[in-house]
Amino acid sequence: MTSGAASLLSGSTGPEEDTCCAWHNEKPVYLFEISHEVAKKSGGIYTVISSKAKVTVQEWGDHYNLLGPFNASTAAIEFEPLPASELSQKILDRLRDEHNIIAHYGRWLVPGQPHVFLFELSSSFDKLPAWRADLQGDVAVESDKEANDAIILGYQIATFFKILLELAGTQLYAVAHFHEWLGSVGLLVMKKWKLPIPTIFTTHATLLGRYLSAGGADLIGALNSETLDIDKEAGTRGIYNRHWLEVGACRGADVFTAVSEITSAEAKKLLGREADVITPNGLNTGRYTAIHEFQNLHRKYRDVLGEFVRGHFFGCYDFDLEKTLFFFTAGRREYLNKGVDLMVDALAELNHMLKRDGIDVTVVAFIIMPGSVNNVNVESIRGQSNRRQIRETCDDVAKKVADGLYEQVLRGNMPDLSSLVSKEDLITLKRRLQLVVQTTRLPPIVTHNVVNDDADEILNHLRRVQLFNMKDDRVKVVYHPEFVNAMSPILPLDYPEFVRGCHLGIFCSYYEPWGYTPAECALSGVPSVTSNLTGFASYMGRRLAKPEEHGLYIVDRIEQSYEDSIHQLANCLYRFCQQNRRQRIEQRNKTEQLSTILSWEAMYKAYVIARNNALTKAYGFALPMPHFLTKDYL
Repeated sequence: MTSGAASLLSGSTGPEEDTCCAWHNEKPVYLFEISHEVAKKSGGIYTVISSKAKVTVQEWGDHYNLLGPFNASTAAIEFEPLPASELSQKILDRLRDEHNIIAHYGRWLVPGQPHVFLFELSSSFDKLPAWRADLQGDVAVESDKEANDAIILGYQIATFFKILLELAGTQLYAVAHFHEWLGSVGLLVMKKWKLPIPTIFTTHATLLGRYLSAGGADLIGALNSETLDIDKEAGTRGIYNRHWLEVGACRGADVFTAVSEITSAEAKKLLGREADVITPNGLNTGRYTAIHEFQNLHRKYRDVLGEFVRGHFFGCYDFDLEKTLFFFTAGRREYLNKGVDLMVDALAELNHMLKRDGIDVTVVAFIIMPGSVNNVNVESIRGQSNRRQIRETCDDVAKKVADGLYEQVLRGNMPDLSSLVSKEDLITLKRRLQLVVQTTRLPPIVTHNVVNDDADEILNHLRRVQLFNMKDDRVKVVYHPEFVNAMSPILPLDYPEFVRGCHLGIFCSYYEPWGYTPAECALSGVPSVTSNLTGFASYMGRRLAKPEEHGLYIVDRIEQSYEDSIHQLANCLYRFCQQNRRQRIEQRNKTEQLSTILSWEAMYKAYVIARNNALTKAYGFALPMPHFLTKDYL
């Protein structure tokens, strides 16, 4: 064996120099993972592969490589160029010189810092017509921007593997793992060219399933229907070509995986193949040694949310923040799929229940979902500006009073408190008081100026159920049509901090193959409500005898009608409102303990099994299980 193959990335010349277990018969075994979201965040797959990178590098070392598109706008913060090894450089040179394909090599700047090859799609635009025509004989392909990008990346990646095999095919073993339809074309082309590398294809959500659900169709009924015309449904929704790329990859892969049993059943109906392995999504779960630490973080960020609430509401009326709970939902703008409709209807019912029963609790419900906006609205800016001015003035006066007290006591005098506030300070305080004089206006239900707000389904739903933030409403709403970030002038928190400050997440999705948001809540010790139509709820339901005791509430959206689901969710929220502070603290402790079954160390075994199935099918061997998989949670 020459050093060329073994030094593809790491420069090691044999297993004795390598700490990873990816060797067989003194030949290196390489894992290549392909996704459109490598070093480019555009959806949930970015979270999957970026969070999984650390544990994958722990198993594979420098034998793990990711392939994806080069994105100039994100490269500065996501990608670090590195000098290529001898073989890597030969591949890059032949891509450029023989095929005019420009690719970059380096590290992805996420935990684990895996090696990546990033391809410039623009370098192959001129080949698109020929590639599309070449693919046309195998799957239906039409001109579509997303499909065109997928075709270009796919042929570039297939060319990469073709050159790799030509240069070092007998000196290594390899497995190629493709994610989602946007990364699927490379698999199709590799099969078309008969490249002898085993392939895995993972679907995180079927295209047609997502579109059916988002359009208000009865997905469960469709999946159980014997008369569903899949081609017609895909064509009607304008995804016929993309759907068939996904079908081709699913059926052509040596091993097919899905993120949940729900998605596997969906794929069997819509793509024509059931998953060989279920590969659920994990997270990096850095837990705190002292249990009180994450509770302290909750208090810290809850106080930040409390300051926002003061600025947003207290210019109009006030309520007791010590008796206020913060609920939220967040995610991509999929109004029906993410269950925002169910949440809004349940909040309206909860509002009625709390007022009817005289429950002395206020709920502030945040809806964090990006929409078409042009700026933060005047009311939101004014409220937070007024709050900051009042805080600065009060802090300044308080310091002067404290300094005066200190001086008087040091001198042995009993301070005259009335003399410690100057006339000028009193005047300033009176001026600040005018900023919060009670008015007849209501606090806004949305924080931004929404473009065409009469067409915004969330705003229209809030209006329809009359959640207007009236003074006597026990449920207040804050629709924030942008993702939160620490640089915001009104809500200065990054998303993980925002989550920690809340009391309850609400994610009762109608279509959710997995469901990262409730998992992220659990890692932060924040209880959540989800639905039994999510892969996450299915996974957790099989592992917890009583999920509700661990802060995981599951609403039935399979057997119940929509109206019954509203009542179930509203009653769930009502019971949560009746918990006292001690009960909420105890529940957060139990929720945070779920980290042990949500970590990649727990989930990763499924990926090992999928890869070993592919290696066994192609080469007749499997790699040993990684040593860090100490418990079997699957």
